[in-house]
Amino acid sequence: MKGLKPREKMTEFGPTVLKDYELLAIIFGTGYGDEKVMELSQRILKDYGSKAILKAKHVGDVQETVGLPPVKAMQLLSTLELGRRFFAPEFGDFPMIRSPEDAYKCFKKMDKYKKEVCEAIYLNAKNRVIHHEMISMGTLESTPLNVAEVFEPAISSRALGVIIAHNHPSGDCTPTEEDIQQTDLLQKAGEILGKPLLDHLIIGKKGFRSILQN
Repeated sequence: MKGLKPREKMTEFGPTVLKDYELLAIIFGTGYGDEKVMELSQRILKDYGSKAILKAKHVGDVQETVGLPPVKAMQLLSTLELGRRFFAPEFGDFPMIRSPEDAYKCFKKMDKYKKEVCEAIYLNAKNRVIHHEMISMGTLESTPLNVAEVFEPAISSRALGVIIAHNHPSGDCTPTEEDIQQTDLLQKAGEILGKPLLDHLIIGKKGFRSILQN
């Protein structure tokens, strides 16, 4: 997955797998001054945070606070306003995960991927999904899993639980020894961080298998 530009990732996997700064980079299209678009997007989110940006309402304020020229400030505000108008009424309607079958619905599209991909959903105290992110993309037979990449979104989104899934392009949902070892490692890391790994699903052509619930 590393090396893919935001537009390429969106084309192949859809918008849900992009990180916040990658979505912002697509909106901006180009950078500003000496900053390339990815650097600009990452700086804005790092320095000011998504919550502060979400509250922005005036072009002048965005220019002064975030350090954007008028056109990019308008692009950002227009996107935020569309989000408020289109989706604000549905913010409370996040999927609730009560079973592996519920989690599978969030990952089902992974059965179409031609390479092994790992994704994760992050849950709040009520077991509702508050964030969905692609973690890594590997080869036809394996995908590397990094503990930090799995749990960093859990920390930033203040999630209280994590469910990961990866696909087997062969269609066979049987976990490998590596799958089991990685699950054990992530469980231990989740316990230390207070962000428990609730399940690890393997997605195949005709269904899934839960490593932790079976």
